[in-house]
This record gives sequence, C-alpha cells and structure tokens, in this order.
Amino acid sequence: MNQHRDIFLMCAPEYFEVSYIINPWMEGNVAHGNRANAQGQWQALMHALQQVAQVECMPAVAGVPDMVFTANGGLLLGDQVVLSSFLHVQRQAEEAHFAAWFAARGLRVLHMPHALPFEGAGDALLDRAADLLWFGHGHRSDAACAPLLAELLDIEVQAVKLVDPRFYHLDTCFCPLQGGYLLYYPDAFDTAAQACIAARVPLEKRCAVSREDALNFACNAVNSGEHVFLNHASPALIAQLQQWGFRVHQLALTEFMKAGGAAKCLTLKMNEPRRKAGMPTRLSDDSLPAAAPAV
Repeated sequence: MNQHRDIFLMCAPEYFEVSYIINPWMEGNVAHGNRANAQGQWQALMHALQQVAQVECMPAVAGVPDMVFTANGGLLLGDQVVLSSFLHVQRQAEEAHFAAWFAARGLRVLHMPHALPFEGAGDALLDRAADLLWFGHGHRSDAACAPLLAELLDIEVQAVKLVDPRFYHLDTCFCPLQGGYLLYYPDAFDTAAQACIAARVPLEKRCAVSREDALNFACNAVNSGEHVFLNHASPALIAQLQQWGFRVHQLALTEFMKAGGAAKCLTLKMNEPRRKAGMPTRLSDDSLPAAAPAV
C-alpha cells in the first residue's frame, strides 16, 4: 500500500455494552448485548479495513461503553480537531480521553463553547468532492455550531436538519463518497434539507436509499478509496455502488446496532486533507484559526 492510505481511529469494545438509553436503538437492548460477538464483529471490521487502510487504536476505558464509537470523538481537518461536547451526560466523560489522545498525536484541539452540544464526525461530514462540510442538527448537535465550525475551520458549512429520532446523527443517514457520490435517506431530513441536498448533489451522483437499507445502517458506511464497508446492503444498493465503481464489503455489525451504531460510527478518519487550492494538508500553527476558549 502507498503512503497516502487513509488512517482510521478505532477503539476496541472491551467495555462496550448497552447500559443506558439515549437513542431509540437502545430501547429494549440494555444488558442484552453479547460482548464476545461484539469483539468478533469489531475485529472483522478492523481486519477488513487494514487490507486497504491504516488503523490506529486508542485504549478502551471502563465506564465509557460508547467510546467504541470513535466517530463521535471530534471532527478532524488537517492538523486540527474540533473536540466533541456531548449532549448526554452519559457520554461526557469520553471528552477528556479523546482530547488527550488527539493532543498526544500532535493535533491542535479546538473547543466549542461547552454550552453548545457538538458530536464530532457523527454530525459533521466532509464532502468528498468540494471544500464543504455537511452539518446535521436537530437531535444531538446544536444548529448554532454551524457558523462556529465555519470560522474555526475556514470552510463552508451546509447545515441540514434531522427529523427522525432513529437517525439521530448525520452519519446514520448520509454518507459522502469518493468522487462526490452520496448515499442518503431523504426521510431522515426535513423538507428544506432534502431540497438543499438535491440542489448541491447532482441527481446522477446521489442515491436515495430504501427504508430497509436505511434501517440496516447502509448509510453508516466507511469509504476508503474504491472500497465501501457497511453492515448490510440490498442487492439494488450494491448494484448502484458497483455501477459507480465501488467495491462493497458487508460485515455484520448487529451488536453495535443495538446501541445505534455501525461501521462509520466505529471509525474516525484521521487524515482529512484541505481541498482549497493552495491550502496545505498540514498547517502550521501560524495559519490556524484561533480556537474557542476551552471550558
């Protein structure tokens, strides 16, 4: 593999369990998980990703069972990371662990005002063809984060409102793919957001997935080059992805779906380059925007 491989952060499910209810998927699943199955499914995803990308792992920590969902730790762009500020108290203890891990790897950790919930790359997804950040709000992250993200990261932010509580994060229903392609579930968004997506993404490059595919978390996919890793996809969706030139890898992630997550939730892309002309991938401290005050 070449030096330009994607790098993904994962966290082993050593302490993973459904121990509280903060989204509809957790209903009825408290204490009903199988940690051995979760370990096996996580390992299968990690090994599959390692065939095409680099995987880094941060240590699991007792008492924060959802830290396995590293996508929620923050939003990376270049050498900066905007740290998450979780809405629910059950996940707030994760913030210090993510902040320490990011800082130890030389990333500049930026903070949202703590009163504004922001849940990282769960709700903030970089477009794969334009210098654009898609930002989902309505359930977890606050809409007021959009202009702050634009200022902190010097990037255009397109806010879209989520309306179905089952799709509580943007990455559960919206997946930008290499080449500017898009998988999304329109019914997860309000009318204005649906119109915005249709206006910004050409018809031939977007796929409105079925309700069945959406509920199987097909949009909660990891894209690395021509590869797409997901929990499950219908034959029709697989055919569409293949027509676009992608190779689909289905990996059962049913244990994690009990907590409301799948492939994308279990990973955080660590090497997100700038796309603006003349903007270096790695930025010096002098060129970074000022961080909001830490709380």
